[in-house]
Amino acid sequence: MVDLAQTKRPSQIWKELAADRRLQAADAFWKDENAFAEQAEAIATIAQRIKFRLKSVQSLPVEKKARHLVALPAVSEAMAARLLVSFHLQHQRPMMAAFLDALGIAHEDGMIADEELTAPDASKLATAATTLTGSHPAADVALYFSTLLWQDPETWGGLADLPLMQPESAGAASSTT
Repeated sequence: MVDLAQTKRPSQIWKELAADRRLQAADAFWKDENAFAEQAEAIATIAQRIKFRLKSVQSLPVEKKARHLVALPAVSEAMAARLLVSFHLQHQRPMMAAFLDALGIAHEDGMIADEELTAPDASKLATAATTLTGSHPAADVALYFSTLLWQDPETWGGLADLPLMQPESAGAASSTT
């Protein structure tokens, strides 16, 4: 089992994202039909920050809500995790599918089909990671792996041991985003 205390939390990853990626993630977040609880939290947080009524914030266009969300000084772990997932689901499906293909995991457009997924072995993860970094920017791959790791540490814990995920590599990768 991976020690998540040694891994960046979703809120830390969110803060380190480049502004354009944060805006893409926020836009995807507001369009995510499965993010109702996190959207409600975001609406309440934004309303409090800009001193608007909840209903007024809720009725803002997606673009404005996205900008307000990006401008928040901090977001909860749950909201940050959903922002990262929403970003990947809307903008990184080809990369997600390529990774799952490299692992031989059945999926539908990057979404894992099997409810009872077992953790891939370390050698398969390393090979799939190498394949993925050969065709996608290292920063995108590191962001995806960090998201997977926080989503399901039991299944994806082996990702934490990959060189790409080590602090010195991840720091270099995040600066290219």
